[in-house]
Amino acid sequence: MKKILSAALLISSVAVSSFAASAQSPIWSKLTIDSLEKQGNIDKSISWSANFWMGTELNKVYLYSEGEKPKNSSSQSENQLVVSHAISPYWDIQLGAGYDKKPGANQTWGIVGFQGMLPYFIETRATLLAGSGTIGLRLDAEYKALITQKLSLIPSLSAAFYSKDLPNMQLGKGLSNITANLKLNYEITRQLVPYVGVEWNKNYGNTNIFSPTDETYLVAGFKFWF
Repeated sequence: MKKILSAALLISSVAVSSFAASAQSPIWSKLTIDSLEKQGNIDKSISWSANFWMGTELNKVYLYSEGEKPKNSSSQSENQLVVSHAISPYWDIQLGAGYDKKPGANQTWGIVGFQGMLPYFIETRATLLAGSGTIGLRLDAEYKALITQKLSLIPSLSAAFYSKDLPNMQLGKGLSNITANLKLNYEITRQLVPYVGVEWNKNYGNTNIFSPTDETYLVAGFKFWF
C-alpha cells in the first residue's frame, strides 16, 4: 500500500507540474465505460472496462480499470494510474503505477506505456510492467468498422506476456493469455451504445496450468460515457 501511495503522489506531482506548464490550455475530463457486460462463460461473469481522464490536450492523468466478477467467487481486476503526454498527433507516452487484484493476492507494477492510433484507425495500447522481479507486456488493439451511421462492428484483440512465473497471481512465463472478441454495436445516442457479441479467451503455458481457460461465449452489454 505504501508503494501505491508513493507512486500516486509522484504521479500527482508530475501531473500538477504538467498542467502548470500548460496553464493556458483548458482542462477537460471524461469518464468512459468501454464495456459493462454479462458474459456467457462458465463462471457467468459480470465484466467491466473503464477509464477516466482529466487534463489538457497535451497532458492528461488517466485512471484505467478492468476486471470481472464471477457469479460464485470474488472479483479480480487490473487498475492503472498514469500520466500521459502527447508526443505526436496520434500517440501518447504514459508513465505510472498499476495494481492487480485477484482473490487472496495482489501485485503492484511500475508502468511505461504507449497509447495511440495505428494506420487504418486501429486504436492501440501497449503497456510495459515491472514488479517483483518480473517484466510484463500487455497489448490491446481495436478497430471500428461502420455498417451504418448507428450500427458498427468492432473486433478487438488483447495479449499478455511475462518474463517469469507469478504463481500467487496465476500468471505464467511467456505468452500468458489471448482474448479476442467481436461486438455488434448500436448507437442509441453518442453517449449510450448497447452491444452483443462473441468472445474467445484462452490461457497459455503455466498460466493455463494455474488457471485452465479455453472458452468461447456470448456477451451482451453497454458502452457509455459522460
